[in-house]
Amino acid sequence: MRKMWRTAKQAGFIAAIFITLCFCWAAAYFITTFIYNLIGEQPIAFIRQLINSASGFFIFGFVMYLLSRFFNPQRQQMAFLQQLNHALIQIAGGDFQVSVTLPSKHDDHPGNPFGELAKNIRHMAGELNEMERMRQEFVSNVSHEIQSPLTSISGFARALQNEELGREERKHYLDIIEMESSRLSKLSDNLLKLTSLESEHHPFEPTVYRMDKQLRNIVLSCEPQWVGKSIDMDVSLDKVIVEADEDLMCQVWMNLVGNAIKFTPNGGMIRVRLMLDGSDIVVKISDTGIGMNTEEQQHIFERFYKADQSRNRELGGSGLGLSIVKKIVGMHDGEINVRSQKGEGTEVKITVPETVSIGSPG
Repeated sequence: MRKMWRTAKQAGFIAAIFITLCFCWAAAYFITTFIYNLIGEQPIAFIRQLINSASGFFIFGFVMYLLSRFFNPQRQQMAFLQQLNHALIQIAGGDFQVSVTLPSKHDDHPGNPFGELAKNIRHMAGELNEMERMRQEFVSNVSHEIQSPLTSISGFARALQNEELGREERKHYLDIIEMESSRLSKLSDNLLKLTSLESEHHPFEPTVYRMDKQLRNIVLSCEPQWVGKSIDMDVSLDKVIVEADEDLMCQVWMNLVGNAIKFTPNGGMIRVRLMLDGSDIVVKISDTGIGMNTEEQQHIFERFYKADQSRNRELGGSGLGLSIVKKIVGMHDGEINVRSQKGEGTEVKITVPETVSIGSPG
């Protein structure tokens, strides 16, 4: 295909030269004829032909000079390189709205180095622009999440200076300050944890252990929360041995079970299932809680996203938990899927590959 393109390009170039020569000689003929008529004399045929040929070549040379001034490939390439230099200076200065045009429309075909370079510069600028947008959004979200508890702590601390406050009111304000301080501490911990997970230096230490025992211990550790809400906990765990980072997976289960308890109303039900599906380990955690609509499900793994802002504010969520869960599951080459309906509950399915055959870890 590239050879055919090159052959067609050469044929077009030859045809353009021939047409230009014909045009120049025709122009020379008409110009010299006009001059002969103007002076009223005409030289002999040989001299006239010689003058016409010389004039035609002169006009052709002049036309080629003009075309080379406007369509010189080196000139176009230099202009293109200047564009690239200007675009890189813009990017270095934080302006990612760059425009890089090719020297010629033909440079856009696959394999052309200028076309590839322009395409990669535009792609890089687009990616950097998206990263900058995410950075600004991240900073804005962090500032908002930090400002809210700080405002509460500051306000109630000032209120405590009122010497006329009763014992109950004072205790209530202190409880709120303690709760908001805990929120700040958890937010800071989650931010550090997420930053560490996204770095290349976070320790990843897989060990062989019983996942069914791990999940059972998580459910038991959360017993005060689900018993306090009269939630029926239905747990069915097959004996499964896995090779994974036990501490990281513990964070996954704590977060998912905690969310299920948090968003399930009093008297509801939570089901926890652990099973083998071929060479995969499958964990399903479902609840009869408030559920989510389709739009909310598309954003739940984004940092700081909260499906219900007012309800999440009451429950103290920071919107980082599921981002951490997704990152940890990805580190184990696993997948996480969510199915939910508004008002009917949510099911979270975790699938991770089984790396160790069933046996006894000791």
